[in-house]
Amino acid sequence: MDKILLQNMHFYGYHGVLAEEKVLGQKFFVDARLQLDLIPAGISDDVSDTVSYAQVYRVIEAIVTGERFDLLEALGHRIAGQILTDFPRVEAVELTIRKPGAPVQGHYDWFAVEITRSRP
Repeated sequence: MDKILLQNMHFYGYHGVLAEEKVLGQKFFVDARLQLDLIPAGISDDVSDTVSYAQVYRVIEAIVTGERFDLLEALGHRIAGQILTDFPRVEAVELTIRKPGAPVQGHYDWFAVEITRSRP
């Protein structure tokens, strides 16, 4: 299956279990891999035969910055569901959501979840 990739998008959001995370917020990094058939767009060279990554970006941005979740799992589930709803050409979506500022004492780059959702 062909893919459209959106890598290392970063947003400021208010997701987390702790009260401080809900008030102070933090950066979140999102990668999205959309699985779909790109043959029609490859033949036609017409954007209407594919999915606009600019529109997908706006959907992800609106959810990460405009909604609040305790868990990255819930955030990823919401984003994946909205992409599948808004973009019928997408057969499956794979998301990685990274949280570099997780309130965990220790040395690390980030914690993350990977979510995969597809059409039934």
